Amino acid sequence: MSRVLVIGTDNPVTHAIGDALSAAKVPLEYAAGPMGALQRLRLQSFGVVITSPETPIEEDLVLLEEMRLVRPAVKCIVLASHTTPDEVIAALRARVFACYTSPFDPRIIASLAQEAASDSEWRDGIEVVTARPGWVTVRANCSLLTAERLMTFAEELSSQMPRDTRQEMMQALHEILMNAMEHGAAFNPEQVVEVSAVRTGRAFVFYVRDPGSGFRREAIADHAMLDSSQDPVEQVAKREEDGMRPGGFGMLLARGTVDELIYSELGNEVLLIKYANAF
Repeated sequence: MSRVLVIGTDNPVTHAIGDALSAAKVPLEYAAGPMGALQRLRLQSFGVVITSPETPIEEDLVLLEEMRLVRPAVKCIVLASHTTPDEVIAALRARVFACYTSPFDPRIIASLAQEAASDSEWRDGIEVVTARPGWVTVRANCSLLTAERLMTFAEELSSQMPRDTRQEMMQALHEILMNAMEHGAAFNPEQVVEVSAVRTGRAFVFYVRDPGSGFRREAIADHAMLDSSQDPVEQVAKREEDGMRPGGFGMLLARGTVDELIYSELGNEVLLIKYANAF
């Protein structure tokens, strides 16, 4: 496991993240600021750097460019008080590992940092196809870690939504994305999914295309109710015990949290739509 460098010695958020990493036995050090971080990187290798939430994203991206001159493979998790769509796009283009804005959940951030530090075979799995405010399209390799990274950017791109509405939309997107990677590509990192986030004057839309043959939506309800005599919670628990995800239940849940869930004929393309009157 590689070391994690946390920037910000006097910030309660960075200390909470550090405490969570220490509890998980992840080796870490602190740097007071960007210059201190560069000095430490010159002296020893760190696999992950977590920026201070007190610095703007623009400065963090400049720092990342300088860090990569010293440690080309370093992964950078950016924390910021707020973001704009342009800043999120810039972070994607700069191959930032993940992006979080206030309010922060130190446990979630620490968990992703731990995964990043543990992944010795990591390669950047998100490619920007096209990006401008209002329309962002990326290709992402089919791995669990890439899916979690992608969700951090999706959350920032949908930050105009009220929090409860955004949580529902993210829940639906996460389920669709995981199904695309699992059923469309069997979590094969050599395969990619295509994801677009589109903001119109009347709606927020996510488009997901998986690399597989897809599945027909008539199968969702049948799959969710394979055993109608068994309690649904028990069915989910049994699938988890067998190392399986919830399957059709998750798809039904996704359908219930957006205004429209539209599939292509083949079933490997999905549109999730939330209308503006909902936020």
